[in-house]
Amino acid sequence: MLSVFFYEAFQEEEQALKRYLSPKLKVGFTWQTIQEAGETYPPAALISIRTQSIIPPAWGTKLSGLLTRSTGYDHIHHYLSQCQCNLPCGYLPLYCHRAVAEQTLLLWLTLLRKLPQQLHQFHTFNRDGLTGQECQQKTLLVVGVGHIGYEVVKIGQNLGMLALGVDIEKKHPDVAYVTLEEGLPQADIVVCAMNLTADNRNYFNYSALKRGKPGMIFINIARGEMSPPADLLRLLDEQFLGGIALDVYDRESELATSLRRGQVIDHHPDLGAILELAKRPHVILTPHNAFNTQEAVARKADHSIQQVNAFLATGQFIWSVPF
Repeated sequence: MLSVFFYEAFQEEEQALKRYLSPKLKVGFTWQTIQEAGETYPPAALISIRTQSIIPPAWGTKLSGLLTRSTGYDHIHHYLSQCQCNLPCGYLPLYCHRAVAEQTLLLWLTLLRKLPQQLHQFHTFNRDGLTGQECQQKTLLVVGVGHIGYEVVKIGQNLGMLALGVDIEKKHPDVAYVTLEEGLPQADIVVCAMNLTADNRNYFNYSALKRGKPGMIFINIARGEMSPPADLLRLLDEQFLGGIALDVYDRESELATSLRRGQVIDHHPDLGAILELAKRPHVILTPHNAFNTQEAVARKADHSIQQVNAFLATGQFIWSVPF
């Protein structure tokens, strides 16, 4: 039997994982999610997923361990509540904070400078409607100042922005913390960088964002469940939001699977709202790819194999999912 099986391993990630693997281990890989692979029985007692696999509840008693190759772990909590099993679970808290923070910067710069419109208008060399904005002296509100959020704050500070943070835990003395109610009316750019919990689903809904500054840019690089896409679309149609950038999505597993298969997505209004957002000029949607740099993928592979080796040797992960 295989020592470990990796689901959702895209090409570069599989290559990186193989560089760190011991030749003694028997390992399997697929780029597919569990549901796309269609397996009814786990191919190894230890499996590793990312965020889009739906693990059958019956697998809970057949697995010895579960490793998510992600910084978030809400999907692991959800699975454990389904299977009602005492399953050791690990995650990767430290591999991608700089990569995600830099992607966040890329997204707000792209919207501020109207880059998609600039590229489109090259063909006519027309500059009408292309006047953008600079970062300096803008107010950046980062909601969730963990590993990723703190990196976003530091980038904003280094660009001459007023960088504010919202968090229950005020861990960083160099962050200017405010409440959401204080921060939203000031913010030119709002970044969602929170962990998903049962309490913050739909956190950035229509009424919450409506308390912000008209014309502000909203960016979500955390979890799609915190920003209902129909609400974002409504705010864009009302010309209240100046731009939207998303790397994560509500019902992301369904969305990703359907798009990969080229299927028509019309079975849920949230998915329809996401596809409608994709048509708008002031919206940028990326395929949950903010983590994906050469440096972060190498760290991810290194940390994943450290987790695998530790679990196979001791039955415990170095970084266990918090409960």
